[in-house]
Amino acid sequence: MSSFFNTLLSWCERQIMRCPWTLLLLSLLLCGASLPYTLKNLEINTNTAEMLSPDLPFQQNQARLNQAFPQDADTIIFVVDAATPEETSQAAGKLAEQLDNAKDRFDSVYIPTDNAFFQQQSLLYLDQNDLDKLAKKLTDAQPFIGHLAQNYHLEGLFGIIGQALNRHDNSLPMNLNPILIAIDDTLKNQLNGQSHYLSWQNILAENKPNTDDYKDAGAQTKFNRTIVIAKPKMHFDEMLPADVALSAAREISRAIMAENPSLSIRITGETALEHEELESVSKGAAFAGLLSLILVCVIQWMALRSIKLLIATSIVLVMGLIFTAGFAAISVGHLNVISIAFACLYIGLGVDYAIHICLHYREGRAEGLPNSEAILVSIRDVGSSLFLCALSTAIGFLAFIPTDYAGVSELGIISGGGIFIGLIISLTVLPALFCVLPVNHVKPIRSPLISAFIIDFPFRFATGIKVVSLLLGIGACFVLTHLTFDNNPINLRDPNSESVSTIKELLKSKTESPFALTALANNLEAADNITTQLEQQPSVHEVITLASFVAKDQGEKLDTIEDLNLMLGGQLENFDDTLDSTNQQAALIKFNEALKRAIIEKSPDVPQQTLEQLHQRIEAFMKHTDATQTPTAGYIQLEKNILGLLPFTLERLRTSLTAMPFGLDDLPKYISSHWVSAAGLYRVLITPEKDQNNPENLKEFATQVQTINNTISGLPIINQAGGDAVVKAFIQAFSGAFIAIVVLLLLMYRSVRKTLLVVMPLLLAALLTGATNVLLDNPFNFANIIALPLLLGIGIDSSILIMHRHHSIGEDENLLQSSTTRGIIFSSVTTLCSFSSLAFTAHQGMASMGLLLAIGLTFTVMCSLIVLPAFSGKSI
Repeated sequence: MSSFFNTLLSWCERQIMRCPWTLLLLSLLLCGASLPYTLKNLEINTNTAEMLSPDLPFQQNQARLNQAFPQDADTIIFVVDAATPEETSQAAGKLAEQLDNAKDRFDSVYIPTDNAFFQQQSLLYLDQNDLDKLAKKLTDAQPFIGHLAQNYHLEGLFGIIGQALNRHDNSLPMNLNPILIAIDDTLKNQLNGQSHYLSWQNILAENKPNTDDYKDAGAQTKFNRTIVIAKPKMHFDEMLPADVALSAAREISRAIMAENPSLSIRITGETALEHEELESVSKGAAFAGLLSLILVCVIQWMALRSIKLLIATSIVLVMGLIFTAGFAAISVGHLNVISIAFACLYIGLGVDYAIHICLHYREGRAEGLPNSEAILVSIRDVGSSLFLCALSTAIGFLAFIPTDYAGVSELGIISGGGIFIGLIISLTVLPALFCVLPVNHVKPIRSPLISAFIIDFPFRFATGIKVVSLLLGIGACFVLTHLTFDNNPINLRDPNSESVSTIKELLKSKTESPFALTALANNLEAADNITTQLEQQPSVHEVITLASFVAKDQGEKLDTIEDLNLMLGGQLENFDDTLDSTNQQAALIKFNEALKRAIIEKSPDVPQQTLEQLHQRIEAFMKHTDATQTPTAGYIQLEKNILGLLPFTLERLRTSLTAMPFGLDDLPKYISSHWVSAAGLYRVLITPEKDQNNPENLKEFATQVQTINNTISGLPIINQAGGDAVVKAFIQAFSGAFIAIVVLLLLMYRSVRKTLLVVMPLLLAALLTGATNVLLDNPFNFANIIALPLLLGIGIDSSILIMHRHHSIGEDENLLQSSTTRGIIFSSVTTLCSFSSLAFTAHQGMASMGLLLAIGLTFTVMCSLIVLPAFSGKSI
């Protein structure tokens, strides 16, 4: 078989050498035709949801959910934080309004916790005890609110507080301590150059019915949060499908934040995460590409020591990429976020064939062979081996086609075809280039850095190498029992990016975690049954259905609200929200005098510490402000900081006092549409009890919920099941590829011993690579597992080439000084330089891929050049 193949190759090479220019011209014409066709027909599909087979159960569940509630699929999450609930609500409302106006960028926008209906019915969602406490507090504050409604300015505020402190007005039963502390805090912030508004909602209503405060662990400060959710228009035919929408979102967010420096708007969600990941990958790939290009050129020069050979290799490489891209356009029609890596894979594998042929050709020329004879000898020496290498490597890629991992399946088709394209071009175009660009006057390459000890090492210490290899293989098997697969794609992304840091913060929340799960029920009764079962699970915090939005015990609550409305409604309706500015400085001086009297008289209504601290703060503020060039501006700003949010708070309070009884059918469509689909399916939202940054908590949550209902969907289940599907796909593909390669080698070599000699180093390298990754805590993930086909291809290629050369060299030659060994080393180093630079990128997935490749390539070369010769039994 080998003899026939070599004879056929020799005949083909002679035909090529008779008319090299014709072949090169035809090749260039084909390239010229392929390139525009590829640019026109090869599309990019960046929809990550299509990376796995749509027939998988979790994919079908997610598709069913997306079909039922399309407005909640592929969304962007905006996290709005501010020091006060009023500012948070105002900013979130402005953000939602501006996003909604950008109809060309967004399909829909909504705030889950804030809309006209919730604003009106908010008090009905409080517990009766909380409502009674709030009613008592507002009743006590009624004279205060009434006074401010008629005297909306700093003098009006300080006047009524001063009267209460000096006991001249006993009609103010409210607790003054919180408002005095708040005024003191406002003064302190303005003294420090930070104009923070005073929150009247916190003072009058104790932040009811707003959501809970959150605490910044680093700054130890509280802030309020509102979530805004927007559905962007996606363009999956572009590399960054959400770029247009996200660019607009960032511009709008920056403009809103510029109006209030204390405000923070952060963007996250699966769409934003994927977008930032693609941006990170692009930036990392650009850096890695430039670095690897320089290193590859240097390495190839060191290997070939010839400008002509370097040019020939580059020409072959570029032509192979163009033809492979054309093959991708014909066979698949598009590239996904995984198959787009075919170029890197091709460079790593396709250039190997060119390097080996170039080195054998150079070796022949250095030995004095004529140009034509050197070309024929180079093809004869490695032609059959390269064909076997290409066939074995292609099998490794094609084995992914029947798996459920559609992303790698398409990569297998493209790369499998690319391998043969690279081989054909190396066996045709490269010899033609040798004819028109012959290499003359070259000398044999002998590295003075390699000692005789290293050259003889695999043979001199064969027994020791066998024993050590066996022990390392056994030890690696034990270590591999701790091998894990990280199925959380968030861990692959740049941890310093806004979307990643923000979503990790949200994953700690029990109510706002993006890793909540969703079940679908055919009716409300079925939804209630699912809710009852899920609420008993320890990993579940809360289960929400449409019925959850119907307030309980409305009758008693409405009576309380009606009483409040009778007491406060008229005052709130007559409130004039125009700030009636007066002499703020005089008002502050008068208030300070009232504080002095209260301190002297030891007012029983407020702690002395509060009075003394506020008095000292006012003295410091007036001294500082009066020393500025525009003191009036400082006093005006103080009035805005203290009273600026009062109209918003009172308007929200007035709206909430108009609450009405309602039932399930009274819920507006903009709420119910997120909980009941057009087809009548009811949504059941399950929120996690524990921090979902912890993989054990994530797995527990997904597993426990699925035991109740296996049709539930959500990111925890998608990640868990997706990871299982990927691992299964790679096990299936590698098992099939390994069996097929072994059968192929048996047919080609017709020897079990030779087959084992080729396969055994590959197995040992695989074991050592996996074990080292465990020891370095570099688990397999959705990104680095893609490197395995490349390692398989390089590993099998190296073993086959070493095997062929080892059993064909003469008695006066040494294996480790041959052009084959040199080709393996430099092609591996070339690939190592192409990919190992990824280990230094910010994208954690790319970095882990670079590390895995560096480890795998190192062990592959070591096992091929040391272990295989030691086991071969052939001495030097």
